[in-house]
Amino acid sequence: MEAREATAGALLGTDGEGKSAQSQKDASPKADKAPTGSRMERIFGFKREDLSSWSSLVALLNRPTDPAGLGIFRCLFGLLMAIDVTQERGLSHLDYKYLDGAPVCRFPLFNFLQPLPLDWMYLVYVVMFLGAVGIMLGCFYRLSCLMFISTYWYIFFLDKTAWNNHSYLYGLIGFQLTLMDGNRYWSLDGLRRPSIRNAHVPLWNYTLLRTQVFFVYFIAGVKKLDADWVEGYSMSYLAHHWLFDPFKAMLPVELVSLLVVHGGGLALDMTAGYLLFFDATRPYAFFFVSYFHCMNSQLFSIGMFSYTMLATSPLFCYPDWPRRFFGRFPAFLQAVLPFTSTDLQPSSSCVYTEARRSNVEPQENQETPPAPTAATVAKKAPRLRWKHKLAAVFTIVYILEQLFMPYSHFITQGYNNWTNGLYGYSWDMMVHSRSHQHVKITYKDGKTGDMGYLNPGVFTQSRRWKDHGDMLKQYATCLSQLLPRYKISEPEIYFDIWVSINERFQQRIFDPRVDIVKADWSPFKPNPWLMPLLVDLSPWRTKFQEIEGTLDNQTEIVFIADFPGLHLENFVSADLGNTSVHVLQGRVQVEVVEEKKNYTLGPGEKMQVPAGAYHKVYTVSEDPSCYMYVYVNTTEVALQENFTKLLELQERVRNGTETEPLPPELQPLVADDAEVNATDPVVQLFLRRQRRMKEVKKRREAGVLERLERFAVKKYYTFRRSFLMTAIALRNLAVGLPPLEQLTREVNFANMKAPEADGHQDERLKDEVGHGEL
Repeated sequence: MEAREATAGALLGTDGEGKSAQSQKDASPKADKAPTGSRMERIFGFKREDLSSWSSLVALLNRPTDPAGLGIFRCLFGLLMAIDVTQERGLSHLDYKYLDGAPVCRFPLFNFLQPLPLDWMYLVYVVMFLGAVGIMLGCFYRLSCLMFISTYWYIFFLDKTAWNNHSYLYGLIGFQLTLMDGNRYWSLDGLRRPSIRNAHVPLWNYTLLRTQVFFVYFIAGVKKLDADWVEGYSMSYLAHHWLFDPFKAMLPVELVSLLVVHGGGLALDMTAGYLLFFDATRPYAFFFVSYFHCMNSQLFSIGMFSYTMLATSPLFCYPDWPRRFFGRFPAFLQAVLPFTSTDLQPSSSCVYTEARRSNVEPQENQETPPAPTAATVAKKAPRLRWKHKLAAVFTIVYILEQLFMPYSHFITQGYNNWTNGLYGYSWDMMVHSRSHQHVKITYKDGKTGDMGYLNPGVFTQSRRWKDHGDMLKQYATCLSQLLPRYKISEPEIYFDIWVSINERFQQRIFDPRVDIVKADWSPFKPNPWLMPLLVDLSPWRTKFQEIEGTLDNQTEIVFIADFPGLHLENFVSADLGNTSVHVLQGRVQVEVVEEKKNYTLGPGEKMQVPAGAYHKVYTVSEDPSCYMYVYVNTTEVALQENFTKLLELQERVRNGTETEPLPPELQPLVADDAEVNATDPVVQLFLRRQRRMKEVKKRREAGVLERLERFAVKKYYTFRRSFLMTAIALRNLAVGLPPLEQLTREVNFANMKAPEADGHQDERLKDEVGHGEL
C-alpha cells in the first residue's frame, strides 16, 4: 500500500517509461491506454523491478511525466484560493475580525504570535491574494507560492478557533506546490521562459498530491470507524436537512441518518481513494465523489473546500487528459486554451533512461550508424543527480509524516479534551457534534474575596474556547490581565461548562473548583482539571431515545451526568412550568435554596423543583449520578396556541367566513402594512414570523436564474467591501490617515449592501440550521 502510493500513485499516464522528447512528439493523442507489459505494470503503472533498489526507486519517482494535469490543478487551486482569501480567510470582514486597539482575547497556536496593526494585516492579505493569483497564472511561480504559504500559515497559526481540516489541507497543498514544477504547462512563466514551456515534470509531483488526497479520504474513513459514527450518533441532525428528502420518501429519518448519512459517508471515505486510482472504477468514483462534495457545499459552511476537492479528482486521471479534452475544441480557440501539442521538452528535474548501442559500429565514411534494432540496444543506467535523490527522500519522508500525524495523539496530550493530542491534524472530519447546556464563568478578587460572574464570551469573538483545554487556559490568562482594569485585583477564574458530545449526557468538561489562571497546563502531559468523558454511560443513549419517544411535542428533556463530590447550581426560569428532576442512576441530594430544605433521591425517584428560583443538585453516590430534567416551556406553548388562533382567524377573514368585525389590535392581520401598524406584541411576532416563512419559502422555490442572481449579488458586495477596505488600508499606509470624517465616509461607502440585505440586516434568514465543520 505505502509503496504503491509513494511511487506509482501518479503513474497511470501515457508517458510510459523513458520516453524522450522525440518519442513524445511522435506519439498520437489517442495513445491514452494503460502501458503494455506485465499485469502489475498495466494495473499499477510500474514494474516490480522499479522497487528493487534505491536507484530504481529514485528513477521511478523522477520519471518524466506530462505536466498538463498538474498545470490545470495549479490553475484551479490558485483561483479557488484567491476567492477563499476574500471569504473564509476573512478579508471581507477583517476590521471586525481583528478589532484594532480593542481589548480582545486571542487564541494563537503559539502565544508569541500576535496580529499586526489592522492596516498592516490588510497588506498581509494582499500579499496572500497576489500569491494565489500568481499560482493561478503561473507567474513568478516560486515567488508566488512563497508569498501565499508564508502569509497563509501566519494567519492559520494566528487563530486556533478558526481551525478546520480543509484550511489545514490548503496549507499542505500550497507547500507541496512550492516544491513542484507546476508552471510547466499553461503558465505566464512558460511565455517568459520558453525553456520550461511544456516541459516534463517528475512523477513525484503527481505522487505527492494524489497521496495527500488519498489520505484525506481514507484516514477520514478510518476515523469514522469509531462506535459513535457507526451507530449513527455523530451527525444525526443532518438527516433532517432538505437535501435528504428524496431518501426520506423511502426510509424513516432514523434509517436515513444511520444508512445514508453515516453509512454512506463511511463507505465513500473508505473507498474514494481506491476507486479514483483504478481505470475501471474511476468514472463511478467521479460521480459519487462529485455528488458527495456538491451535497457538502449545501450542508456545511465550508467555503471553497467542496470545490477544491472536486478540483483534485482529475489528478487521478492520465496526466495528459487536458490535451485530449481541449483538443476537441475548435481550432480558433486554441490560442487561448491550454496546449494540446504532445511535443514535450526534457527537464533537468526528471531522470531519463539512456540507450546504449552494442554490436553496431559506423562504417568508414558513414556519418551515422544504422538504426539499431531491439537486439542491439540496451538500457543504460540513468544518471541520478543529488536533487533527484533529495526529491525522492522528501517524497517518502513527507508521506510517512502524513501517515504518522493522524496517530500522534500521544505526543501532545493537553491540546484538547475527550480527543487528546494533535486532534486537529488527524482528518477527524465531522466525527463529533457538541451541544452546550450550561456555561458559567466565575471570578474572585484575590485581595478582597469578592465574587461575581462574567458573560460567557466576554472579550472574545470565538466560541471554541469552551471545548479545548489549551484555549481555556489562554482565555483565563487573558481575562486575568484585563479584569484589573475594572478594579478586580489578582483575579481567580473558574469555569463550569457542560457539554454533550454525540448525544451523550450533558457533563462537565472542566473541573469547576480549579482556578484556571494558576492551573498548570502543558501540551505534553495530561491535565488533571480536564474531566474525563463518561464513556461507560454511552449505552444510555438508546434509553434516551425511548424516553423522548414517550413525550408530547410540548415537553422537553435534558439528560445530566455529574461526578461524585460536585453539584449543579441551576435556576429554573418562570417560563418553565412543571419542571421535575428524575434520577436515573446513582444518588443525588436536591437543595431548594429558598426553602433551605434538602431532598435525597435514588434511582427511579423524582421531585418537582420550583420555577423562578435556584436549586442545587449534589451527587452523593460514589459513582457518577445520572438524572434528567423534564419541563414544559409554558410561555412558548401559550405563544404557539395564540399563533394557531391568529392563523385560523386570518384564514377565515381571507375566505370570507369570519362574520364578526375584527378588533383594532387584530386589524393588521389583513392590512398591507400589517407589521408596521401592529400594536399588540403577539400580533407583531405572528406577522414577523409569517413574513420570515414566506421569504424562506420564496427562497426555496426560487428558480435557477433567481438563485444565481442572488448568489452573484451577495458575492459582488463581499468582493466589493474586500477591495474597497483594502484600498483604504493601503492608502493609509502610503500617505497616512485622512481626517476622521473622510475615513468615516469611505468606510460607510464600503459597507454598502444590497437593498434586500439592508432591510433585514438584523434578521438573517436561513433556509435551514447552519452547520459548520467540527
